[in-house]
Amino acid sequence: MTASFAVSRNPFNGEIIRQTPFASTAEVETVLNQTDGAFQAWRSSAVEDRSELLLSIAAGLRQRKRELAEMMTAEMGKPITQSVAEVEKCARLCEWYAQQGPGMLAPEPTLVENNKATVNYLPLGPILAVMPWNFPVWQVLRGAVPIFMAGNSYLLKPAPNVIGSALLLQEILSGAGVPKGLFGVVNADNDAVATMINDRRIAAVTLTGSVRAGAAIASLAGAAVKKSVLELGGADAFIVLADADIDAAVKGAISGRFMNSGQICIAAKRIIVEESVFAEFRDKFVAAVREMVVGDPAEEATFIGPMARSDLRDELDTQVQATLAEGAECLLGGHVMAGEGNFYAPTVLSNVKPGMTSFRQELFGPVASLIVAQDAAHAVRMANDSEFGLGGSLWSKDLDKARKMAAQIVTGGMFINSPSFSDPRVPIGGVKHSGFGRELSHFGIREFTNAQTVWVES
Repeated sequence: MTASFAVSRNPFNGEIIRQTPFASTAEVETVLNQTDGAFQAWRSSAVEDRSELLLSIAAGLRQRKRELAEMMTAEMGKPITQSVAEVEKCARLCEWYAQQGPGMLAPEPTLVENNKATVNYLPLGPILAVMPWNFPVWQVLRGAVPIFMAGNSYLLKPAPNVIGSALLLQEILSGAGVPKGLFGVVNADNDAVATMINDRRIAAVTLTGSVRAGAAIASLAGAAVKKSVLELGGADAFIVLADADIDAAVKGAISGRFMNSGQICIAAKRIIVEESVFAEFRDKFVAAVREMVVGDPAEEATFIGPMARSDLRDELDTQVQATLAEGAECLLGGHVMAGEGNFYAPTVLSNVKPGMTSFRQELFGPVASLIVAQDAAHAVRMANDSEFGLGGSLWSKDLDKARKMAAQIVTGGMFINSPSFSDPRVPIGGVKHSGFGRELSHFGIREFTNAQTVWVES
């Protein structure tokens, strides 16, 4: 173990919020014992009791919603209205799983004659979760809530810059009655993460993050013969066909690309528009981007805040400049904003073509790439011309045609006449380099269960 600290720094004014030492070997051992002990008790709990706990968590989140939202805004720059909405979304998540979870875990009949065989969904064990900074509460709870419901315990390794949000969330959950160890937080470095994955007490691991991080975690989990679920990067296509409602598509593209200051895995990163309506869409989109309020994320009117870290902002600028050098055109922005804070000017790139940096790579920030498609078939080919396959969006008034096109696009999710989003009622996850496994819905709750066959001969 190193003696270094995780630093949480306000991206708007640069002030250090907290410095947290990385866990020692002894502290890692303690938290592993706690999460395993909690699992051993919780695994035999009644599903009705699990539902009651989720409802208590929902109430606790709402009671301290503003406090938790302000912590997220301070630590990673999320505009405050979006932070408040994130906490509320988590409360609704708890309520949904409290209602639907018991049925998802009920013994399931099979096609074996005379009802001789059923499948039980049994708890798997403590789950290690390596989570990112962009949704410090939603990203954590969308995994933890179904994991609790399934009878498992959850050990969180948060991103270093949002450790305060993780600890406050732990405090809120404890106040809601979550048993000690059922939701653990460990400020672990990479060596400690590897140690935990290899530890017999950890049953499986889930990660949301970069392709590089996912490959490392999957390698460790595979070597330990443990299951992993990965949600990795995305370069989602946002396709606008000639028959689309252009005003609605523009509104959807603003939300889909610039929400959370563009720092979303399923954001609309490649906006592909049919040639006959490209000029209309481009002009209306640029005008709408100009109207977005950029500033202090603590202000209610702000839509675009600072990026979470200065190194991420600088990396984004490098990608933008590379794309411009490759022949793209900058219609708006395209630079680091002067003054205090990790601000990057809301940017619209046009004349982006396959092979360019912003077409190939994930741009994690307030940058939109506009791409011309000759026709619908060309749009599908370009959408699939990516190492990623997380989500996507398609806009058309012809719903039958849109559904057929959606099935041709290789992603974990497609949204017709809507920007991509996550919802507990449907699974989220990717293919190709966007990862594997699913979160949310009945798919998510069953990812970390033992699907046990029970065959009974009379």
